[in-house]
Amino acid sequence: MKSVERVGGKRALITGAAQGLGAATALMLARHGAKVLLTDINEAGVHVVADSINAELGGTVAWALRHDVTSVEDWTSAVGYARECMGGLSVLVNNAGLVLTGSIEDIGLDQWQHVMRVNADSVFLGSKIALPYLRDAAPASIINVSSMAGLMASPKLAAYNASKAAVWLLTKSVALLAAERGWDIRCNSVHPTFIRTPMLDTLRGGRDEAAMLEKLVRQVPLGRLGEPDDVAYAVLYLASDESRFVTASEFKIDGGISAK
Repeated sequence: MKSVERVGGKRALITGAAQGLGAATALMLARHGAKVLLTDINEAGVHVVADSINAELGGTVAWALRHDVTSVEDWTSAVGYARECMGGLSVLVNNAGLVLTGSIEDIGLDQWQHVMRVNADSVFLGSKIALPYLRDAAPASIINVSSMAGLMASPKLAAYNASKAAVWLLTKSVALLAAERGWDIRCNSVHPTFIRTPMLDTLRGGRDEAAMLEKLVRQVPLGRLGEPDDVAYAVLYLASDESRFVTASEFKIDGGISAK
């Protein structure tokens, strides 16, 4: 059932939308009135999610596109398709990412560079290429999905820590540029901790799932893992005009971990 249109008239592109946070965010924005373009390197998966959104809402409000977020050409095609299918672009959610465990001793340069390309270069490319489209559709918003791992380090997350920290400060740089130029474009980052998505399987490795989840929960003052909608609601706020005076901010969605 369609909800109150908190983002009515908004046109959003969400990367990494075939599952997890991206899929939840696309559905959340669509339920609240936005048109959404879902992109992912998993073409079949992202079409399934878009079709399910259209089926739930009873009309064509979601589109899907295969998208390699490390490719300049794919980014150019994606924002062009947003204008074609939705009539423009007013919200960009840079969500696509991956996690690689390993210390600086464990990982090779090729692994480091791959994580940086997917997690950080993608945000640079998306923001840079989308800016002219966002200016045309202002008020506009860029929401970058970073992580609590971009604010708090671990010896076994060298590449992931660095890439998500890069997203955090790039967000502020883009926000300040837009403000300096007088563009009505806000840019903020969200920083989830342990959220119940397929990414947790990567963190688990070969360990027992129940034991791993119990260990993670013990670290969270609220005593539970986060759910995808916990993040999607934050993105909804940042995409909406409710947050017109919010830019260059980081939103911690961490169940209290950072207060310890």
